[in-house]
Amino acid sequence: MQQSRIVKNSQSLERELFWLAKVIDIRFKLHFKLECDHNSIYDIEVPQLKDDGSVYARVLRHFQMNYQERLILILSLVPHIRPQLLDIFFTKNEAYDRIYTEFGGLKGKYHSGFLPTGETASFILAGNDLSERIKMVELFRPEHFFAKQNVLKLDLHHGNEPLLSSGIEISEEYLSMLTTGKSFKPDFSTNFPAKLLTTRLDWADLVLDPQVLGEISEIAAWIKHQDTIMNEWGLSRMLKRGYRSLFYGPPGTGKTLTACLLGKTLNLDVYRVDLSQVVSKYIGETEKNMASIFDQAENKNWILFFDEADALFGKRTATSDSKDRHANQEVAYLLQRVEDFSGVVILATNLKANMDTAFSRRFQSIVFFPAPNYEQRLRLWRNTFEGQVKLDSDVEFKTLANDYKLTGGAIINVLRYCSLSALDRGSRHVSMDDIREGVKKELRKEGKTLE
Repeated sequence: MQQSRIVKNSQSLERELFWLAKVIDIRFKLHFKLECDHNSIYDIEVPQLKDDGSVYARVLRHFQMNYQERLILILSLVPHIRPQLLDIFFTKNEAYDRIYTEFGGLKGKYHSGFLPTGETASFILAGNDLSERIKMVELFRPEHFFAKQNVLKLDLHHGNEPLLSSGIEISEEYLSMLTTGKSFKPDFSTNFPAKLLTTRLDWADLVLDPQVLGEISEIAAWIKHQDTIMNEWGLSRMLKRGYRSLFYGPPGTGKTLTACLLGKTLNLDVYRVDLSQVVSKYIGETEKNMASIFDQAENKNWILFFDEADALFGKRTATSDSKDRHANQEVAYLLQRVEDFSGVVILATNLKANMDTAFSRRFQSIVFFPAPNYEQRLRLWRNTFEGQVKLDSDVEFKTLANDYKLTGGAIINVLRYCSLSALDRGSRHVSMDDIREGVKKELRKEGKTLE
């Protein structure tokens, strides 16, 4: 299946590259007034897509791309799939002993080929026609689907230099889709400080109060029926897209697992945002890091999960100095990005009181995850241990559930400890003493002791 997608995409890309090469050849001939059989690059028709079943062709049809958009898209792909096609842009202006200014282009840190810029696209599509050049800029505006759907963009990190002098960057998502046909799942990095969460557990493994499960089902219902409510019912004028929920309660009560299970059940990727990587002491860096996450997440079926969210979305401080003002500006920016996000955002915190009350009003739901009661603790002990390890006859779950007020996360830690303890002493059976030692370790973490 994967090989089939690659072959189909390759065939489509070959046709598109052949078309681009012809267009570039004609543009050079017209620009330098060489003999040419055409009066315009638009004399060269784009490859037909009618019977093309490749992912590449489906993307072009989905966005109904016109001539200019198709050319910019394939131009952004060339350095990745056929870099030598752009070597012609290294042609030197003999009068100045340098490449022609109108060609644009950049040289990479490691890539020795020609990297196209907005100027390169403008040269190919507009030539010396100023009105066409001005129209070209519209293709790189934030309102265009290139930017809104994270297809490609201009790398605008060059200060006050001309807009079109920036490099054309295709997103990793579309680079993967248009070549391999696979959906791209970003890896954790400094540019994307979020990690994909998965779980092998199911809802049966999650022990929660029925009222909490009811509130979770509301989130699932919104995800399932959002399009119907917003489009078929016509409520998009009144309601914002997306869903924002706050999970709060003691550690280990199932907040992260609940987010994972929502994603697993509804076939959504869940990304946990690493706040230690997002928050920066340098002015503007926190906003930049957060923008990177939201820009990539926009228009995808993702759940963004912010654990210990009060570290970033906490109460704003009194503005006693410029540092405080900047911190408050960061919070305001982040609140706006969360509120404008069209997907699902779940913020988790151990202490709801630490959250900014102004932000709390923007949640569609606020879900409290309480510490488990006796019956729930009994289920957790049984779910965690029974069928997982061999137990000595002295192990009594009712006693454990009654004596130790542990959360599900803590009980899993006990399982890890007592399994290792049994193996270290050469046994394949876990005893009550092993479990009690594990409980002691967990209680010490909380500053408590075993009575």
